[in-house]
Amino acid sequence: MRLGWALLLGLVGGIALAWWLSREPPEAQREKRERAEQAAAANAEDARPVLYRWRDASGALQITDKPPKGRKYERVDVQPLDGIEVDGSRQ
Repeated sequence: MRLGWALLLGLVGGIALAWWLSREPPEAQREKRERAEQAAAANAEDARPVLYRWRDASGALQITDKPPKGRKYERVDVQPLDGIEVDGSRQ
């Protein structure tokens, strides 16, 4: 009978030890959460629509969705409106 209890206690102790060693320390959890938040912020920034303002060889202002190669350009962030605009005067 004592052997059965010893085996059961050893099994429970082994499971508890395996669980304890597989845990992440709080610092690692915090760092992982911060990296995830930074990645989410970067993805949100990349998802925002962007336009590029530049002048062509004749000096005409161009606004495109892709930056020109070999020319100076200005990045114009476009912030979409939240929600849907409903205007009853439009026909």
